[in-house]
Amino acid sequence: MSKELIQSVKQRFKTQFEGDPLMVFSPGRINLIGEHTDYNDGFVFPAAIDLGIVLALKKSSSKTSRVYALNKKEMCEISLNQISPQKNGGWRNYVIGVIGELQKQGINIGNFEGVFAGNIPGGSGMSSSAALENSFVYGLNKLFDLRLKKKEMIFISQRAEHNFVGVHCGIMDQYASMLGKKKSPLLLDCRTMKSTPYKLKLKSLKLVLVNTNVKHDLSESAYNDRRAVCEKVAKLLNVKTLRDTSEKYLNTVKNQIPKSDFNKALYVILENERVEKFAKAIEQKDFKLMGELMYETHEGLSKNYKVSCEELDFLVETTKSMDFVHGSKMMGGGFGGCTINLVEQRNIDDFKTTIENKFKAIFNRSCSIYDVNISKGTHLI
Repeated sequence: MSKELIQSVKQRFKTQFEGDPLMVFSPGRINLIGEHTDYNDGFVFPAAIDLGIVLALKKSSSKTSRVYALNKKEMCEISLNQISPQKNGGWRNYVIGVIGELQKQGINIGNFEGVFAGNIPGGSGMSSSAALENSFVYGLNKLFDLRLKKKEMIFISQRAEHNFVGVHCGIMDQYASMLGKKKSPLLLDCRTMKSTPYKLKLKSLKLVLVNTNVKHDLSESAYNDRRAVCEKVAKLLNVKTLRDTSEKYLNTVKNQIPKSDFNKALYVILENERVEKFAKAIEQKDFKLMGELMYETHEGLSKNYKVSCEELDFLVETTKSMDFVHGSKMMGGGFGGCTINLVEQRNIDDFKTTIENKFKAIFNRSCSIYDVNISKGTHLI
């Protein structure tokens, strides 16, 4: 967590408004494995990180609420009795959505003033949207003593994204951001909403993210289209979700669906199996197997689920010639964003230099590289 970010948000609040605000940090998240399985009631392996959103919040006696986005230098004025999505509202709809979903539950809040900023790169696949939603629902819960539990709050955040932003996301992002454990990724069952923390002792290894700086917008049709395919195939198989079937059973309808739909469903089924294997690999400190599973996941995302892109594929393929990289995969919704890499710590500098130079030589622009640490979930600061 950046002390400079906290200070800049607090200072801007005091300049923009008055008084001492309540301060919240809500982290972004990484996902070690288990991509696009959460909305199939499957298994995922996310972790909160030390990049995120800092929010300053205070009650207001004004007739409207006001929120200032420090990174964008934009103000949003909100009338609490006229809550609806804004056309091309961008970040505003995440905030308005949280208020709207609270109101749908009969929870009324007073007016407030807020300033927020973050250090999660936009479109990176590190769930800046979930961090923003969670920062507001958590902050408003504390500010107005709503007495909501964290698990209640994550569903409010998810519904805000569904109903006010138009992205039918699963629950992983909000869950990991809100309930993350320091130094421990979570094996999350997205059906039961139960998670098991796994202490990750990487010894001589380090998690490194490489951002393509290709921006993706999940509210566009691609994400929702894939969810619709999964639901359609599950219905054909007469199961609730693809979590409830197998490759063998899927093969019984292979000739009844387009090949592209079959491949997407097959990816989800095999990815759930990989997540469970990954958990055992962590327990056994089998870093070689962890890396192999990461590569298999990327192959499935690229070839079967079709959510990768040229830049992501290039980054993953480049690591295969580096004997100090144990595994690599794209992370997040896809169509850009980051790869997550398991790298020998003593070779971090070599890794960064090689990746930066090769990426720039091919694409004539720079990628960005981040070391990340596994953090605890949303909390007061």
